[in-house]
Amino acid sequence: MNERDVPRRPTVPIDDVEAGHIAGRVRLRAALIYEIVRAEGVRELGRPTASLFWSGFAAGLSIAFSLVAEGVLYAHLPEAPWRHLVASFGYTTGFLIVVLGRQQLFTENTITAVLPVIGAAEFGELRRMLRLWGLVLASNLAGTVVIAGLFAHAPLFEPEVYDAMTAVALHFFELSAAEMFWRGVVAGWLIATMVWLLPAAETAAIWVVLLITYVIALAELSHVIAGAVEANFLVFLGEIGPGTAVFSFLLPTLAGNIVGGSALFALLSYAQVRREMHQVP
Repeated sequence: MNERDVPRRPTVPIDDVEAGHIAGRVRLRAALIYEIVRAEGVRELGRPTASLFWSGFAAGLSIAFSLVAEGVLYAHLPEAPWRHLVASFGYTTGFLIVVLGRQQLFTENTITAVLPVIGAAEFGELRRMLRLWGLVLASNLAGTVVIAGLFAHAPLFEPEVYDAMTAVALHFFELSAAEMFWRGVVAGWLIATMVWLLPAAETAAIWVVLLITYVIALAELSHVIAGAVEANFLVFLGEIGPGTAVFSFLLPTLAGNIVGGSALFALLSYAQVRREMHQVP
């Protein structure tokens, strides 16, 4: 049965109150979710440069608390097989601040900004998307440099917390560039999935963000902005060189996040609703 076969009128007598209850329990169609996310993308594409930059800079600062929370948990948990399962909850902290605080995060914008471009197929929309991507990515990374430098040089935490933060970051850099890329693809897909789920989540938004980002941490997937905090932190400490941070982490993870969030999820999301978008109700 397709949507045209679904009765447009109730099959039993109902009053207005009951009709409201039904409307409140009907799940959003994929095409409607697509339109909500696309409209959000249109709004973001039209924001002033200064607004995008400072929102992105704030996100770069906020996402750093994923490393802090994860380090604090690791420092205070005993060495046990379940340690990673519990400490990974700390990774969700920065994402909760950024997403619920409506700050500009690069991977979150890869799908919202792509959908208007796919639908319009115009050079002007592509240019606006690249402008948004460039601004948000640059401001996110600038924020991670500032906060990582502060963490590395200011006596903010106990020595055991610093040791745990360093160990968490170094463990991630045991991966090869190819592993960073493929894990970045999966992370990009999951972040795009989170964006797709949020319009229907309503009051459960916090649980959607927590669950998706917890899976990213649990599977040790690579996220370009959250990982940039770790990379910059290690560079300031002298544990790795800038070249390692850029070529072993930043570039492959950036490419993977874009492929997973834009080339795969966004295009497939458009493909599943394309025919519905051109139907007259």
